[in-house]
Amino acid sequence: MIEHAAHGPSLNRIAASATTHCLTGCAIGEVLGFVIGTWQGWGDWSTMALAIGLAYLFGYSFTLRPLLGGGVALGAALGLAFAADTLSITVMEIVDNGVMLLVPGAMDAGLGDALFWGSLAFALAVAWVIAFPVNRWLIARGRGHAVVAEHHAH
Repeated sequence: MIEHAAHGPSLNRIAASATTHCLTGCAIGEVLGFVIGTWQGWGDWSTMALAIGLAYLFGYSFTLRPLLGGGVALGAALGLAFAADTLSITVMEIVDNGVMLLVPGAMDAGLGDALFWGSLAFALAVAWVIAFPVNRWLIARGRGHAVVAEHHAH
């Protein structure tokens, strides 16, 4: 452990941070999409499509903002964000939407139901657990959030 501290954060710590970063953007999009779809009375697939689209939008924007703020050109920043986040967001979206479909009654629960919010929170937590080893694997190979880490440092 002491040896790792001398060389910076451990791979697990970096992967946990990247997974949490990705989950934050995904969660904002997911929650917003599920709330809008449920509030509008949309069907399961329409609600999930909106939630997934917003999860990608917010997920990528959380990576783009610091890159653009650091002076990276838009085209390069988009390429970095897509390279860093696509696999992680995809895994999270498959898992959390799958969990929502598997929890009995979750997709039919209303915004005032504990089942709706509990299922959504549980789905996002499971998505974090499943995405963590994916992010760890990517970072260990110089991919995923490792691609943008050098730009965040500047």
